[in-house]
Amino acid sequence: MSANAPGLFDEERLTTPEAAKLLRISVSTLQRMRTCGGGPMFEKNGTGRRSRVVYRRIDLENWRAANRFASTSEYHRRAGK
Repeated sequence: MSANAPGLFDEERLTTPEAAKLLRISVSTLQRMRTCGGGPMFEKNGTGRRSRVVYRRIDLENWRAANRFASTSEYHRRAGK
């Protein structure tokens, strides 16, 4: 890897409250999506139950972009409803 190439640790990480604020959703909604699926990718720093969860800004941006719709009917078609 070159000295100018971004590495794994060069990307900005956000805590759950910071990520929720950026996405304009509640912390509990983001936590529920993390548990049940359907939310943005996350990283867990450690293996314990209390280890910190962080989100890469790029993953939040990609998740938000993937969940854009032109109409409610488009949402229902994609969701299979």
